[in-house]
Amino acid sequence: MAFRQPHSRYGSCNSYFVEAQDDGIYAIRAEERERARAIARMQQRALAEELSRMTADEYQEDIMDHMEYMESQTLPDVNSIDIQTEIQWFMRPYLLDFLVEAHAAFQLLPETLFLAVNLLDRYCSRRVVYKRHYQLVGCAALLIAAKYGDKKDRVPTVRELKSMCCSLYDDEMFTQMEWHVLQTLNWIIGHPTVDAFLQVALAEGPFDPEVENMALYISEIALFHKEFVSTRPSVLARSSLALARCILSRNDQKVSEWAATYDPQTVMSLSNHLYQPSQVLSRKYSSMHLSNVSTTVDEFLQRQAQIARRAAAPPTPPTSTHLEEPKSMLDAYGPQTPQKTHYSAAVMQHGCLTPPITPENEQFIAKSYPMPHALPSTPTPDHPANMHQAQYYQNTYLQPQPQY
Repeated sequence: MAFRQPHSRYGSCNSYFVEAQDDGIYAIRAEERERARAIARMQQRALAEELSRMTADEYQEDIMDHMEYMESQTLPDVNSIDIQTEIQWFMRPYLLDFLVEAHAAFQLLPETLFLAVNLLDRYCSRRVVYKRHYQLVGCAALLIAAKYGDKKDRVPTVRELKSMCCSLYDDEMFTQMEWHVLQTLNWIIGHPTVDAFLQVALAEGPFDPEVENMALYISEIALFHKEFVSTRPSVLARSSLALARCILSRNDQKVSEWAATYDPQTVMSLSNHLYQPSQVLSRKYSSMHLSNVSTTVDEFLQRQAQIARRAAAPPTPPTSTHLEEPKSMLDAYGPQTPQKTHYSAAVMQHGCLTPPITPENEQFIAKSYPMPHALPSTPTPDHPANMHQAQYYQNTYLQPQPQY
């Protein structure tokens, strides 16, 4: 039985090289498979978000209660930091500038910076810190915060931290300080940061990265000032968000009831500290991927200063451009209020003349101008009625009496 050869669609060929006319079929099938995978990923992501939303709605109240409890347990004590013997409050901005630069260099998450500052302040509230170890404590706090909540591939190494400190400390000193900070804080690191409460406040409204970056910028400015060290992160987050929306004119956005209950006094305190931010912080938030919010704040403050100067300046009197109405005959020829004499332009160029002083008694007579000589007055004829009365008086009373 002969073997049946399959018929080829290309026909006979002696060179064993054929032109493939179906190469596009494989590319089309590959695109379809990739499209199906993308659709599956989108559906999976949408399902995960829906499940997360359902879970968040169910446990939101319990989560908020736990966060508020933890923030009360992990607040630093300003009075304890005040009694430090060597470190002072004026040293804090310099250390925070270093931590902000290190945080930006390692591209860590925003909550890592807030957690590192909280660990630093809590440690300074419980232990005596020497001036030479202040930067070492800050590096240890940043290392612990990065290990706690950031990506593992972005956690700084001891060698990198040592290089940033210009080799002031040995490798063993970083390890010892890290262990000492954890022992001092009883291994309680789970501090709800300002960024965590800010995400809760922004969850109800539409996504607006400019408002979020502005609120983060204001919150990081608050890290540099003593009066906000013991402020609750929940209060600071809501106040920063309210001030950010005011600066960006986004007051009409939808917010939750929890986010709308901010502290007006904290908002006023935050607004007073916007005028002189840290140069490192201002340069960090002047980049485009952070919405250039530091420049926006500077422009807002300039507009507010112009409005304040305009309000403080005296008002300019309005200029009348209409023609004067004609005066009536009574106003023209009636009694007038004496007015000042209008001098010519030649006199006004050198100033008006001072009028002479009117003498009040005789002691000024000699110094004043001499009195004019008295001259006889010009006779004036009497009225006819007066002449008739005078003639009658003369004829009646001045006639000589008859003699008998």
